[in-house]
Parts: sequence; structure tokens; C-alpha cells
Amino acid sequence: MSEVRLSQIIGPTFYSVARDVVQHDHTHYDFSGGRGSLKSSTVSILVPLLLMQEQNRNCHALVLRKVANTIRDSVYAQYIWAIGELGVAEYWEAKVSPMELIYKPTGQKIMFRGADDPMKIKSIKVPFGYIAITHFEEKDQFAGRAEIRTILQSTMRGGERYWNFESYNPPISRDNWANKDSLEERVDRLCHSSTYLEAPREWLGEQFIAEAEHLKATDERAYQHEYLGIPVGTGGNVFENLELREITDEEIAGFDHIYQGVDWGYYPDAFAFIRMAYDSARNTIYFLDEYYCHKKSNAETAQWILDKGYTDAYIFCDSAEPKSVADFRAMGLPAKSAAKGPGSLDYSMKYLARRKIVIDRRRTPHACDEFVSYEYERNKDGEIISGYPDANDHVISAARYGLEPLYRRMGVIA
Repeated sequence: MSEVRLSQIIGPTFYSVARDVVQHDHTHYDFSGGRGSLKSSTVSILVPLLLMQEQNRNCHALVLRKVANTIRDSVYAQYIWAIGELGVAEYWEAKVSPMELIYKPTGQKIMFRGADDPMKIKSIKVPFGYIAITHFEEKDQFAGRAEIRTILQSTMRGGERYWNFESYNPPISRDNWANKDSLEERVDRLCHSSTYLEAPREWLGEQFIAEAEHLKATDERAYQHEYLGIPVGTGGNVFENLELREITDEEIAGFDHIYQGVDWGYYPDAFAFIRMAYDSARNTIYFLDEYYCHKKSNAETAQWILDKGYTDAYIFCDSAEPKSVADFRAMGLPAKSAAKGPGSLDYSMKYLARRKIVIDRRRTPHACDEFVSYEYERNKDGEIISGYPDANDHVISAARYGLEPLYRRMGVIA
């Protein structure tokens, strides 16, 4: 077998990921990125490489796209390219009916299938061993996590070690299931995002670079989505300036100005409490903690806040329930009714939308879900109209109430 240094055929940004894969440090690998980010080519190199390792000689791989008739000219061709780059093409037999690559020394297979016929996936049989590797190409084209999970339940059986790769270009809508799914943390998954800027320039070619730079100069928004893989939104997102990242304990210790809000709810509406910090020098709001629940009494929700020690700042609450505000005060919480009043919804929404909001999904998962997916209302033709939907906005409302002292200062929205 010809020896090819892996570092010569995968981009530098994938070096540590490749080590992780070979060492089996994770089971699930989520690769996202824009055009030219090398994510799919990297997976197509790693899969045959894994199968050719001595310790994996009883393993097979299954590569899937949502629609079967898109496979031959896309992911199948990509894998043909990969074994060529690895210098091992002579050891692999390429078949198209059924579509497979067979490793001649052992009979191991890389099988290519479409998920549009789930029964064919369930009926897949391998001549020995088990399907240890799956690759979902264009993850966002699948119906959702449930569809992928169902397929994995059929394939992840009868073996000891598994690798599951999911590669995709992030859809433009931040609310798309694939974008939200990649934010979910699990200890056995590694998520990696890359762009063409991290790929060797000579691999892409000067024309590719020129096209990217032209789009950047003429349509920054399209450039960010298509080449940087950023889900910039469809234009209907209320909150465009979100920064999703870890907020460290050290950062929190340095915040001086704390704000807290509550939106009352029981069922089916949720109760929502949010704790925030505001950095006026940077016009930035930080979401520090939340409590989101159903069917909890005022005494129970108040006790949670007390147990957390969150009595160091006023809690501005929805004034629609003065009795609930009184219950909180009776429990020893510094609760106040938000003033609200004419125009307050518009004022408060604009105040939030005009500032950067930093969200750590591990600290405030429901805030992340709501702020990422919240969009302006649309008419029956899909055109954006003035108005904010009264749905999936419990943490948003709590944040509006909590920040009322800021946006009401001087009686204007700054």
C-alpha cells in the first residue's frame, strides 16, 4: 500500500480532529462549514482510513444522503477521490449496483444508500462483522434528529466501537433543526466548524478565492452564509446580534450591574426567570442563569431563586399578576411589578434587538432556543409585517421586564 502522509491531504484545521477520530475519543462527529471548508473531503478520507486499520478489520461503513439519486455524482464520487488521494485505489473495488466500495484484502465495504427508503436501510446485511461507521452527508437535508436516530438504532448494534459522522452546510435560518441540533452538548460528540479561509489556498484555486472575495464585496450577508457557514437568518430574525459562547465564572465575577426578570406561567405557558448582566461600555447583555418550568407554585419558584442566593438585585415581574408579585415579596424576594404601559413592548424589543446578547447554552438553554428562533410575524404571502408573535417568548418577556430600568431611563430607547 502506498503511504501518504495524512497531513498532506487534509487541511491543518482538521489535524487534531483526525487524531481524535483515529483514537476513538468520541463516537459522534459534527462537521459544519461553508463552501470550500474541506469538511466532506476530510470525512471521505477518514472513513476508508479507519476501515484499513488492523484493529477495525471486522468493520464496515454506511454513507447516507437523504435522496438516493443524488449519491453517485456527489458523495460516492467524493469517496472515489479520497481513496485515490490516500494512494490506495488499487486495493478498492468500485461497484455501482449496488453502490459500494469494497476493500479487496478483507472484503470490507463502504455502502452508499438513500434515506428515502428506510426499509432498505433496515435490511442491509454485511458479510461479516458489523456496520461500525456511518456518515450522514448534508445532515440538514434529513427530516430531523429523530430520523437520524432511527437509522442509528438500526446500525449501531452488534459491535464494540462506532463512529458517526454528520457533515453539512448550515442552513440560512438559525431556527433550522440542524443548526439548533449542533448546539446541543453531549459528552460523546465533537462539533467542528471550518471555513475556506483555513484551507490551503492552492487546494481551492485562485478562481474560488476570487469568487468568494467578490461576493464579500457585493453581498456581505450572502458571503457570511455561503462561504463562512454562518446561519445569518432569513431576514425575519428579531435578534440578529447574538453571540453564542461560553460565559466563564471569571467573567460573571466581574459583572457589577445585575438585572432579573420574571414572566409568570403555570401550564401550558411556562414560568420563566432570567438573571442578566449588562456591560454599558460594550452595549452587551449577558444571560447568566434561568429557571424555566411548568406546574410550579409561586412558593416553589421563589424558593429556587432564594436557594440560588439571587436577592442582590430587583426582580421585575409581569404586572398582570400582582398577587404573584406579592407572594414573591412575602417570601423575601426583592420583587417589583414591571411598569409596562403603552409602547413598552415595542420599546423593550427594540432595546434588546439593538444590543449584543451573549448566551451560554449550558447556562440558559431555553433563552438560547427562544432568542435564536424568534422571528417577526409574516402575512399569508410570507412577507414580514410589523408585530411580534405572542408565542415561544417566555424568557424573552422575562428579559424585557428585567431590563425595564435600562430602557426606561430618560424615557427613550438608546
